[in-house]
Amino acid sequence: MRVLFVTSEAYPLAKSGGLADVSRALPVAMRQSGIDVRLVLPGYNQAVTRLTNPKIEARVPVCLGEDGAVIVSGQLPDCDVPVWLVHAPRLYARPGGLYQDRQSRDWNDNPRRFSYFGRVAAAIGAGQLLPWKADIVHANDWHAGLVPFYLAMSGRYRPSTLFTIHNIAFQGNFDREHLAQTGVPDSFFHPEGVEFYGQFSFLKAALRYSDRITTVSPRYRQEVLTQAFGCGFEGLLSHRQKDFSGILNGIENDVWNPHTDRLLPRNFSVRDISGKKACKADLQKRLGLAVCRDVPLLGFSSRLTHQKMADVLVEAIPDILAEGTQLAIIGDGDAMLTGALKRLQLRYPGQLAYFHYDEELAHRLQAGADILLAPARFEPCGLTQLYALRYGTVPVVRKTGGLADTVTDAADTDETRGAGTGFIFDEATKPAFLAAIKRALLTFREPIAWRRLQLAGMSQDFGWEVSARKYIALYRTLSGLTGPEDVGYDAAEIDEPWQCEIRSAQGWA
Repeated sequence: MRVLFVTSEAYPLAKSGGLADVSRALPVAMRQSGIDVRLVLPGYNQAVTRLTNPKIEARVPVCLGEDGAVIVSGQLPDCDVPVWLVHAPRLYARPGGLYQDRQSRDWNDNPRRFSYFGRVAAAIGAGQLLPWKADIVHANDWHAGLVPFYLAMSGRYRPSTLFTIHNIAFQGNFDREHLAQTGVPDSFFHPEGVEFYGQFSFLKAALRYSDRITTVSPRYRQEVLTQAFGCGFEGLLSHRQKDFSGILNGIENDVWNPHTDRLLPRNFSVRDISGKKACKADLQKRLGLAVCRDVPLLGFSSRLTHQKMADVLVEAIPDILAEGTQLAIIGDGDAMLTGALKRLQLRYPGQLAYFHYDEELAHRLQAGADILLAPARFEPCGLTQLYALRYGTVPVVRKTGGLADTVTDAADTDETRGAGTGFIFDEATKPAFLAAIKRALLTFREPIAWRRLQLAGMSQDFGWEVSARKYIALYRTLSGLTGPEDVGYDAAEIDEPWQCEIRSAQGWA
């Protein structure tokens, strides 16, 4: 089975969040199961630089007003997953982030950047650009949202399409004026097409025209069917319930493994956790915290956003530190919150450390912290709590989405539920958050109970194998489909298939 995995980021080529980790780990797991999976993503500068064995595979004909693009082929570093980069320098070779400039402002041509990416990805999946054709095209998040539309509109044999919602709050909504540059005919701008409350929506196109839809945890799938969490799409998703499922994200066990992690000063495992003490001392020293084994070290490794309750965290810091703790925070996001953290760091030297996100530091934090703080107003799945469980770091989470699917409260330990692995709170408020932290700190001071929690978490298996099998089963049900019967398109409105010169150049510039 041939699967084209379409994503805007994949670790280590390009990363802004958890999507990048998923976009590496899931294809790796599927390839180990015998699926011919290929990745396609934009040719950002860093992606081109980090790609293994890069070479020009094809030149892309003029499309959507863009000329001079090439397809660069290679592999993900340290694995055998093939990658195609859509190398269009005017669109992707820029300073700044993947989606924003250096001042954290969205690129004003993002509709053009990701519609072009989607159009080229759709052509690759349909076998119009390369001597390879997909059976399934699996598109991820709004950046790839037009891929199901382009394929549904092709008017000829096409691969079946699956779209995964990683976070329904990110929708890719733009003014109608951007429609013309995407190749989407104006006749599709209506509530049954790509229009969403007066805007042109990439996510709406994906949810409307994909053959099947998934999201990243069973509980989040139920939540987004409600007005409280659906962000305006609950009606459409309810209409498509029979095509919509929730499959829990996993983690790449070879990358996030305290027993083999090369980024740690000392390795440890569920059988011998003693190395975690050395990791804690190293983290304290590295971050400028007082080196003290008995002081509980709390960590937070996430985006500093409203979703992640970072505003509540910042407000709660004086109360948290008053409990005789240390707090290490790594992450980027809201400028007001990062500014507040820098001021608080000066106020609490030796107790509070704040650093911008760094991949190596994220591994060291998971290994060295005693407690991971992972609050959220909503959370589709979450990966940091899964990393924490693997590294013997006890998570404090809110009861929502994938956090509730993956963490069992210490108080709920019994023969039915199994061993507790963390601490859960219900309301997205400072008092509820602090109450859960205080429960965790009380247990931390009971060494036997704490070790029981650590070992229960480290014994969990959140690897991708089980979830990959669920995706593969879904692919098999999709392999005979040709698409929704009610899309109502006129094939004459859509471009003819591209003819493209296939190149065998061994280098590229």
